[in-house]
Amino acid sequence: MDFSLSDTQQSIKRMAADFVDAEIVPHIRDWDRAESVDRSIVERLGELGFLGLTIDEAYGGTDVDMLSYVLVCEELGRGDSSVRGIVSVSLGLVTKTIDAYGTDAQKQQWLPRLTSGTSLGCFALTEPDSGSDAGSLRTRARRDGDGWVIDGEKMFITNGTWADVALVFARTSDDGSRGVTAFLVPTDSIGFEANVIHGKLGLRGQATAGLSFQGVRVPDSARLGEVGKGFGIALSALAKGRISVAAGSVGVAQAALDAAVKYSTERTQFGAPIASKQLVQELLADSAVDIESARLLTWRAASLVDQGATAKELTLPSSMAKLAASETAVRVTNNCLQVFGGYGFIDEYPMGKYLRDARVLTLYEGTSQVQKLIIGRQLTGHDAM
Repeated sequence: MDFSLSDTQQSIKRMAADFVDAEIVPHIRDWDRAESVDRSIVERLGELGFLGLTIDEAYGGTDVDMLSYVLVCEELGRGDSSVRGIVSVSLGLVTKTIDAYGTDAQKQQWLPRLTSGTSLGCFALTEPDSGSDAGSLRTRARRDGDGWVIDGEKMFITNGTWADVALVFARTSDDGSRGVTAFLVPTDSIGFEANVIHGKLGLRGQATAGLSFQGVRVPDSARLGEVGKGFGIALSALAKGRISVAAGSVGVAQAALDAAVKYSTERTQFGAPIASKQLVQELLADSAVDIESARLLTWRAASLVDQGATAKELTLPSSMAKLAASETAVRVTNNCLQVFGGYGFIDEYPMGKYLRDARVLTLYEGTSQVQKLIIGRQLTGHDAM
């Protein structure tokens, strides 16, 4: 496939890169130590149009293609995966899902707020006892008059303490995955509580939370899509969401490689820059090849979205991209930390943060093991899960 970028795509990539270099990179160590990015970054993301990429301009969006969105996610991942996560979840999983499945009233209510950054969304699927097995979730929504009452717990929810709306997946019947329905729940609802999770290995600047729903009442107009169709909505969102995770993985790997190349040309041992040593060059060369392979898989998946591929058609390429890119991020950041030696082990340099941030990429939105089973199922027609 021809992946030469158009003038528009190149312009968007440059704008994202300039923003990252000026407004994210200088702060990553402080945000990591504080376990919180500066919340004003959300307003800037909105001002630049990054929270409305691919959404119709009628709702305040930025009418570009999926590859442009992926380019931005890659640059944000190069800067700080915590910031990339804000965009991937609020825009990629929530805003795009409302745009795809919402009523006109739901779109009018939420899309302008989300695309501008005046509101954020969170994707409330994972639970304390159901991660990879999302179809077994226990959060329940029961009919009550002309509305619904939601009870349950969610876990590891990105933007959880910052979000103004939660896209909640709850069980409305005991019919397995066909008994799940999606709801748009304002986070100021009575009975809703969000508790930040501290002490994470990586993504320390991201607002990750556990959510509690105790008798949260919403009208039927808050239901997103048909009753019992929520699991399909979640899978459709995740099929595209994995592409943005892949892009962010490529970004953090690229950041690690850039830092290692720079350091290797400046660090002298045995009378010469370590960049002149064969085994150091091997670490860097292997990393560069891995990154480019993962980038091509990610861009290919994004291009398929732009060509109108269905969620089913995206399953294999998005899983391949997510698996390859997330594993690449872990491998590359580990190799590049090795180039730094002992200095890679202290946070004066960003290598430790890159490695810690990369590690979770193999876990969320489907573990690497689940991605392999999805790929195997698509290849053979046999479900091993």
